[in-house]
Amino acid sequence: MRRLLLPLLLGLGIAGEPEPAAPSGAQCLEHDCFGIFWAARSFEEASAVCRRGGGHLMTVRSTVGEDAIAVLLQNRSGWLWLGLRLRLPCTQPAQRLRGFQWVTGDGHTDYSNWASSRQQCGEICVAVSRELRWEERLCKAPADGFFCEYNYEGSCPRLSADEGLLVTYATPFGARGGDFLVLPPRSTAVVPSMGLELRCDEENGGLRWRRAAPGAWPCRLANGGCEGDCREEGGEPRCSCPDGKLLDADGRSCRSPCAGAPCQHHCIVTGTTFFCMCELGYRLAADGSSCEDNDDCALVPALCEQICVNTEGGFECRCHHGYEMVEGHCRPVSRCYEAPCEQQCEDVPGGYRCSCFPGYTIDSQVPSRCVLHCNRSQCPAQCDPHSQSCECPEGFLLDDEGGEGRKVCVDIDECEMNYCEHNCTNHPGSYECHCHDGYQLLKQNHCTKILEEDGDGEYSGDFRPGPQTPIPSRTPPKAEHLHPGVLVGIAMGVLSVALALLALGYHLAKKRCRTPTTMDYKCSGPHEKEMGLQPVASGCATSGQKL
Repeated sequence: MRRLLLPLLLGLGIAGEPEPAAPSGAQCLEHDCFGIFWAARSFEEASAVCRRGGGHLMTVRSTVGEDAIAVLLQNRSGWLWLGLRLRLPCTQPAQRLRGFQWVTGDGHTDYSNWASSRQQCGEICVAVSRELRWEERLCKAPADGFFCEYNYEGSCPRLSADEGLLVTYATPFGARGGDFLVLPPRSTAVVPSMGLELRCDEENGGLRWRRAAPGAWPCRLANGGCEGDCREEGGEPRCSCPDGKLLDADGRSCRSPCAGAPCQHHCIVTGTTFFCMCELGYRLAADGSSCEDNDDCALVPALCEQICVNTEGGFECRCHHGYEMVEGHCRPVSRCYEAPCEQQCEDVPGGYRCSCFPGYTIDSQVPSRCVLHCNRSQCPAQCDPHSQSCECPEGFLLDDEGGEGRKVCVDIDECEMNYCEHNCTNHPGSYECHCHDGYQLLKQNHCTKILEEDGDGEYSGDFRPGPQTPIPSRTPPKAEHLHPGVLVGIAMGVLSVALALLALGYHLAKKRCRTPTTMDYKCSGPHEKEMGLQPVASGCATSGQKL
């Protein structure tokens, strides 16, 4: 593992006798640099030196950090501070970091390499030896040196140069040398033979070597700084770009003709120029760069079934009131799914209407409810196929003899049950009472006599004052031919009656012509008329004369 990582460790610089403000050696990875300081300092003094360079004492969280330490030591011996100190009163040997914490404020690590396992208390810090073992030491005691760590967001690669061309690098934390493989931002590269100084700076969203003056430098150093090709014509280096790209203002970078173009939507490159295009649903405005919305509803007739609404970059189809969009088509909205209908429902303009199965009718009080009903003397019964139970409307009886196993409901003739006091009319499922002339109906079936003072008023029931046709209570016998003997008997009877009447008349006339008498006759009965006889003239009046 170490042999694979060592070629990736990106540089080493040693500058003779170390100075406290500059590292004796350094190496950089893509985002991190490490420096070694050979100077006797306490833990706090070493931390201060690292902070002045923009870093902190080194953290070792994996074997990569251990490999970096091995390269920086370069066969020198001594104890050097790492960025690990005890934050608890005493060490905890059972823990990976024994209660120690990195100077970055956390205790995360995937690696440790302790020299011994014993409990100590007080201000304890950690130093590493040539054997790469971690040793607990008093923080106040000076160590032989210390490691600093510097973190960056990126790096510039080592400059490619022809053989023999000397390039010296300097890092922002003070390390110098020519063996770095990557350099952190703000590092410099000096080429004395060319009188050239370059700087690792951010450009176009990335880090690259650049200088303030525009144009290419000699092509034998990093392709003259050209993003495309570098050519030297007459000893003057020049940069060129591939087709579809233009040389930028610095004379080294290549850019697209669309870079900085004012196109609102799309920019299309054609050779060394460009033109603007708009997305579907838009059209290019008169300025040639901005885009305007197309009114699709106006451009395409009958684009939608009912209502077309133009939107930014497109359109939207909608439906009239009472319709809803179903799979891109307007369909009438059915209100029956929310209707409280008990049996059946049908959509009508603006809403719904409840209906009932045959044999039922809408309840006059609750329009959504169905009640059993039959307007004939016989109707099919409503039967439940599961329970085999059947129901009939009010006023009907269930009859099992409907034929072919059917059950029917038969009307009850309430008039045969003497429900009415006078007259009765039967209806399917009900009945109606009527009263005779001079009576009025009270409480459905009771008739009461109309008082005289109410005689001129309205009569209840179906009868009004006036001539009535008598209704026979019995059917008269049929006419038959009489026997001759019967006829003779009848004639003799009639003659006898006539003779009796004649005799009675004669007797009364004779009595009336009797001689007057002085006798008084008085009837004592309560119903008899009191009568007195007075003398009258003798003789009788003849027929046709006044007495």
